[in-house]
Amino acid sequence: MSKLSLDRILQSQGFGTRKYCRALIEDGDVIIDGAPATNYKTTYETDGLVLTVFDEEWIYRAHLYLALYKPANFECSRKPSHHPGVLTLLPEQFTWREVQPVGRLDHDTTGLLLMSDDGPFIHAQSSPKRHVPKIYQATTEQPITDALVAELLKGVQLHDEPAPLAAVSCIARGDHQLEIVLEQGKYHQVKRMLAAAGNHCSALHRSAIGGLTLEALGIAEGEWCYLTDEQLALLAPSA
Repeated sequence: MSKLSLDRILQSQGFGTRKYCRALIEDGDVIIDGAPATNYKTTYETDGLVLTVFDEEWIYRAHLYLALYKPANFECSRKPSHHPGVLTLLPEQFTWREVQPVGRLDHDTTGLLLMSDDGPFIHAQSSPKRHVPKIYQATTEQPITDALVAELLKGVQLHDEPAPLAAVSCIARGDHQLEIVLEQGKYHQVKRMLAAAGNHCSALHRSAIGGLTLEALGIAEGEWCYLTDEQLALLAPSA
């Protein structure tokens, strides 16, 4: 547990500069325990602290751990170049907190994307050494064959990779639908593996990371949610 002055608390939660946060407090725009908190020097225990700012309730969080159902045509970048960035789907104060995607999904890929402002968490989750399985549904341009599935399971050689990359699991779900599980997390890996195996990926969706699934989260495309400790535990590496 820690105790901080109210202006520092608001700043840490992404409501703006210290000067701006002090103005919010002095103007009576911050409510704690049902009453305006107008002294920015007052200190509060942060654990479990609930703030109401501009009539919206916020629970103090030392770090943010989020799941986003990424739509197509959004870039996983803080400085997008051709499409809107995924940060535009989040509350504005999360940008002040320097929330960023954990890993990347291509602009045209949909599905589960983790986001956080916790640097060590981002680094750990992005490391290819973690061997966290990720489940994708790929739509292929050409029909799926037994030979294609076998080749992806055996491993295909990609340009600039020292050794072939193989899927952990690969199952045909239809003539043009493939469920593929990967652990490596290489750049454009699903699309490149399908190309190397003689097919083409026309659409891609990530439905799960580790044991964390979009279905269980219950969020719609473009929506986000906070992750609980129990949900974060589902991101553990495979045995």
